[in-house]
Amino acid sequence: QVKLVESGGGLVQAGDSLRLSCSASTRTANIYTMAWFRQTPGIEREFVGAIRSTGGTTFYADSVKGRFVISRDNSKDTVSLRMDDLKPEDTAVYYCAAASRPNIRPQDPQFFTYWGQGTQVTVSE
Repeated sequence: QVKLVESGGGLVQAGDSLRLSCSASTRTANIYTMAWFRQTPGIEREFVGAIRSTGGTTFYADSVKGRFVISRDNSKDTVSLRMDDLKPEDTAVYYCAAASRPNIRPQDPQFFTYWGQGTQVTVSE
């Protein structure tokens, strides 16, 4: 069982930056893929970004590409999401997720076994 705990959410204005962190209860070096998803009420959970443990390959949703950066620090067992130039449409609960199987499609939440409790990000006009 892997426990994930997110932190760093908050209320910001459009154009501001935030950094989300996800702390894992196990070695992130042993987790094949870690990702961030987000969800707003009434809408399906949306892929934001993911990072592989091998090679550090990253993946991003088109809506955040160029503004968000995902990174992992295996020495601290954390994954971070740096979010710049935030927009009101980025408002959501952001979830950290971990996949225990290799070579999954990182954009699909069904492949992720472990989830954090979520952290709220609110971007005002």
